[in-house]
Parts: sequence; structure tokens; C-alpha cells
Amino acid sequence: MSDLTTLVLLRHGETLLTPERRISGSGGTNPGLSPAGRRQAAETADALARRGGIDAVVTSPLRRCQETAQAVAARLGLSVRAEADLREADFGAWEGLTFAEVGARYPDDLKAWLDSPEIPPSGGGETMQQVTRRVAAVRDGLLARHAGATVLVVSHVAPVRTLLRLALQAPPHSLFRMEVAAASLSTVTYDRDGTGTVRALNDTGHLNASV
Repeated sequence: MSDLTTLVLLRHGETLLTPERRISGSGGTNPGLSPAGRRQAAETADALARRGGIDAVVTSPLRRCQETAQAVAARLGLSVRAEADLREADFGAWEGLTFAEVGARYPDDLKAWLDSPEIPPSGGGETMQQVTRRVAAVRDGLLARHAGATVLVVSHVAPVRTLLRLALQAPPHSLFRMEVAAASLSTVTYDRDGTGTVRALNDTGHLNASV
């Protein structure tokens, strides 16, 4: 058994909201993949099949992640297990808006949210502190159940950024300094003591540039 456990972090493919950069959390419309997103999922599946070495697939229960995960798992001959706490953050009243629209409608709330992980979005969404707690719990469970293995984790912007931030032991505001594109791959390895090392961030080299 390897001394390292590897989490390959895959953000879901595009939805119709993604190109418009509209906020799509766990409290919104739960969109599925767009045609472009389905192509991205297929391209990612092909790339991971060529790479090999994935032992298990876990996913957020939201449609866009389920559809991405199923496309990849089918190509790899693996089953998919859903983890509820890999879902995207609940963005409250900001669901469906762009950040420019949030800034225009809720300027004080947005500033407070950006300044503190303990402040929820307008309308009673989740704080980033709450998201961090549940995502860290999933990480710990995966490291315990899949020690020495490589697990594909299909999730969303906030959970993927959170896993990267925790591995880097970076401050909360660093969440907003990471690009995690649709269908991008990031990789974190963990020593037996749980120390994380980021090996790749926002890799989109497997995607067709025309998508």
C-alpha cells in the first residue's frame, strides 16, 4: 500500500449558468450539465482513463456533479458514491445572481461575507466556516476509508477550493484567490499523518479549447 492517499478533485462540467458566472449553490435550481458540460465530462473521462490509477469515485449529490461523476465512472468501470457534504455552499438570496448583481443589491452583505468566513450570504445561506467543517469531515472520512488509494472527488467551486486551502494551510480569504474552472482537475496527496500537498491546481489541459 502506498504511503500517500491521493484526492483528485474534479469540478463538475458547465451548466447553462456557468458561462454567465451566475451563482449556483445548493439552494438554487439544481441544474444539470449543458451540452458543453457533457462534452467536458466525456473529455475528462477519457483523460482519466488514459491516466489510470483511480480506485474510487465520490460525488456531490447535486445533478451537475452526479452527471459528471457518472460519465467518468462509466468510462473507468467504477461505481459512484454520493457524499451529501460535498454539495456546493448554500448562497441564500444570491442564488442565480452574478457577483456584480450581488454587489449592486447587497453591497454591505457582500463586503461582510468576503471579510469573514463566519458571515452568511444574504437570506440565510451557509457561512464558509460551515462549509469548511463539513468538507473537512468528508476529507477525513475519505482518508480513513481509502488509505493509500486514489479517489476522484467530484464537487463544486467552494468545496474544491476549501480542500486546496486546507492542504495549503492558507487563510480563509485565500478561497477567493484560486481559479477552479469547470471540469478542471486539481490533486492533493496526503501523508499518513494527514499532511496535504497540492500537486496540481486547475488543470484544464484535457479539455478541447473549442468547448
